[in-house]
Amino acid sequence: MFGVVTVIFFLFNVLPGDPAQMMLGQNEDSSQLAIVKQKYGFDKPITTQYFYYLNDLSPLSFHSSNTSDYTYLRPNKYSATKLFTVGKTTIVLKFPYLRESFTKQGKKVSQVIGETLPNTFVLAVSAIFIAIFIGIFLGIVSALFKDRWLDKTIQVLSTLGMSVPSFFSAILFAWFFGFVLHKYTHLEMTGSLYELDDFGNAMHIQWKNLILPAVVLGIRPLAVVIQLMRNSLLEVFNQDYIRTARAKGLSEFQIIRRHALKNALNPVVTAISGWFASMLAGAVFVEYIFGWNGLGKEIVNALNTLDLPVIMGAVLIIALVFIIINIFVDIMYVWLDPKVKLQ
Repeated sequence: MFGVVTVIFFLFNVLPGDPAQMMLGQNEDSSQLAIVKQKYGFDKPITTQYFYYLNDLSPLSFHSSNTSDYTYLRPNKYSATKLFTVGKTTIVLKFPYLRESFTKQGKKVSQVIGETLPNTFVLAVSAIFIAIFIGIFLGIVSALFKDRWLDKTIQVLSTLGMSVPSFFSAILFAWFFGFVLHKYTHLEMTGSLYELDDFGNAMHIQWKNLILPAVVLGIRPLAVVIQLMRNSLLEVFNQDYIRTARAKGLSEFQIIRRHALKNALNPVVTAISGWFASMLAGAVFVEYIFGWNGLGKEIVNALNTLDLPVIMGAVLIIALVFIIINIFVDIMYVWLDPKVKLQ
């Protein structure tokens, strides 16, 4: 996370343009620019701004008693618990502060992400469940009918699923199922999880809007899971203990359920973990095309308006999710494969 924070900060702070001018837009003057630069620390050297950024993100942070300093402990800026004071410096415990949006009138980045990340999480979880259950099932079928017409058909479809870009399949699915077959499917070309009712008074959940984006987002990981499950299962089928199980008279279903499936899941779990984390970032095109109000769509809007704090905050959250998922997968390996030890 420290590496990601460092790269993200310097990457976006070497871009041309003044952040203060980005915040004020066309209404800036010299006095306003000076106030904004002092408030957000933009008038300081880049190394000082970097340490300010680390201080904002760190749960344990240091704050000055000088009211004109950027690190002054303002109640509307930090929700912090004071620990102790050393001279003119106060050490506090707080939630990471991702700063404020440039374009949303001082709205905190954490609020922006908090409003959009749950929608992206629902979309990513739905897509990965489609990939897991259908992919594992088709991978098993493909392995059982190796080199037959059913296996070859599944392989062609999975190869096609891996090769088609998500933005193209999103446009195709939206047009075909949301427009051409709308009277049969009753699906819309665009729509989010929560929508206003016909009177514009209250928000309500539209689960049908989840179907198309979840299927489109799940196509590529589904294709990968099919290939990995098939190849891994075929490798397990050649092991001695599988031949012993067959010699005992166990059915193919019992062999797969009791012996083969668990040992064949290691590469699948690795792929699924990587895909799930990348879905939070890879959902950008899908969310934007289907009008899904998630983190991906918010990132596109932030890029169009040069809202740097939102972009940086979103990237950091995605990196954090990626790290947590990979740690969780490492722990799962112990359950899947007894030969793996946590040391």
